[in-house]
Amino acid sequence: MKLRTKYLLFVIILHLIALVLTWIIFEQNRIFFIAAEVFILISVIISWNLYRQLIQPLKSLMQGVDAIKDRDFNVKFLPTGKYEVDQLIGVYNEMIDQLRTERTLQEEQHFFLEKLILTSPTGIIIMDYDQNIQQINPKALQILNLDEKILVNHPMTDLPEYLLKHLGNLKPGETKTIKLSGATTYKLHRAHFIDRGFARDFIMMEELTAEILAAEKNVYGKVIRMMAHEVNNTIGPVNSIIDSALKTDQLWNGHHSDALKDAFQVALDRNQNLNLFMRNFADLVKLPQANKKRIDLNELIHSIVKLMELPATERNIKIKTELTEEPFCISADGLQIEQAFINIVKNAMEAIETDGAIRFATDLKLRQLIISDNGKGISTEQSDNLFTPFYSTKKDGQGIGLTLVREILINHGFEFSLKTVAERQTEFTIIFK
Repeated sequence: MKLRTKYLLFVIILHLIALVLTWIIFEQNRIFFIAAEVFILISVIISWNLYRQLIQPLKSLMQGVDAIKDRDFNVKFLPTGKYEVDQLIGVYNEMIDQLRTERTLQEEQHFFLEKLILTSPTGIIIMDYDQNIQQINPKALQILNLDEKILVNHPMTDLPEYLLKHLGNLKPGETKTIKLSGATTYKLHRAHFIDRGFARDFIMMEELTAEILAAEKNVYGKVIRMMAHEVNNTIGPVNSIIDSALKTDQLWNGHHSDALKDAFQVALDRNQNLNLFMRNFADLVKLPQANKKRIDLNELIHSIVKLMELPATERNIKIKTELTEEPFCISADGLQIEQAFINIVKNAMEAIETDGAIRFATDLKLRQLIISDNGKGISTEQSDNLFTPFYSTKKDGQGIGLTLVREILINHGFEFSLKTVAERQTEFTIIFK
């Protein structure tokens, strides 16, 4: 029962009892009876005034409570002139002002956070309480290269994308660095925040490619320069001595030393090979800036096919082309891009070994080239180490072929990836900007 109902019942019952008692007591004395009735009437008037002064303001404050429930912080009350009620109204009005200020501040912070998330150069994925993707910013969509509708309201572990599997397996507070099929490297970090008393996870994806490549190149550049310096300083004098010895006939006249002479020649040849070996490494460090010119990609591919056709035929490998009819013009250093394509084709031929096909396909609308082969493919371990300097799956490989390709394409600002998309179908994709 509400307070005002209790108050009204109490006043009515009290005054009814008073009326009955005055009738019984002053039944014989009309003057006292009339006086008692007047007193009761005055009491009723006073009670009604008290009701209006106390209960009515409380009723108004209840309207304020309903406004608070509806999150409407604009309802305020004017003073009534009654000290106690005005104090209560004053406290209520101060509370409303504070709530309105807090809500304004909260909305401003929320708007700022939303802006920060949307414009952040770091990919951000926010989960709901059930670990489904609730929000994903544009940078994360760009990294994943997927439509937002596919991701939102789905758990990451149910989605087939390689990067999403890594994201889904991250534990709160864990940081992981992964390398995708190209040279792109990302740092993944998972953490949580408290929303309405419950924890919600979010994941940050930060691209580290530029920093890692710069540090990596700085390290292996120093190593290669040191090795080249030591090898050249050693091989130069040794080759000079051996060559002089081989050309001095007096050392060999009258002696049966053909075996020793042959051994000297073998040592000289081996030193030349070692010198060539080190020059290949030095070329990786000394790669010049791309001298970009407008070239037709289709013409360049035709020249590569003619160049590699003979060694491919020896392995019974066919090189096919599916090129656009109209010219596919790009801004690039023709010599460097040619060298990159040759290295890619060589790797494809080694993956096929014998009896297979390599295909060049261009798409002018997507501005991309796909070089595919039906070789043995790339394993998970190999995929994690692709484009890593000095890493090679070949027994005598130097591990600089794909590294050189990486350096050339990065210097040109082209996006690229290398991955096995299906059984016996590996694709090297290059996107020209």
